[in-house]
Amino acid sequence: MYQQFQALNTEVLAISTDSVYSHKVFAETSPSLSNITYPLVSDRTQEISKAYRVLDERTGAAYRATIIVDPEGVILSKLVNPPEVGRNIYEILRLIQGIQHRRRTGEVVPANWSLGQQGIKRNSRYIGRI
Repeated sequence: MYQQFQALNTEVLAISTDSVYSHKVFAETSPSLSNITYPLVSDRTQEISKAYRVLDERTGAAYRATIIVDPEGVILSKLVNPPEVGRNIYEILRLIQGIQHRRRTGEVVPANWSLGQQGIKRNSRYIGRI
């Protein structure tokens, strides 16, 4: 799905505390990594993991996290999954589409929104009312 992220002008980086050598071996031996075309980044110093507050200090490894950063460097979303649960790539894609929809149209997107659906126009009349 990397091409879909690229079509949204979004860059994908896979960052782990493993060494570049581990990445190389894993990419060569794992069927799931053999076709990866986005960068694998080694965070051996743990600087990146600490900066984004996703380092498990007990193990020295980063949590399974997805961080969406806008072009200005602002973190818009941070999802941290437990080790036994993989990410939902479709939800990550939907988040980015929703963020971009808001910036393009000014509309917010409701729960379960998907690309192609209308968003909701904000109406200050309803702010503070129950």
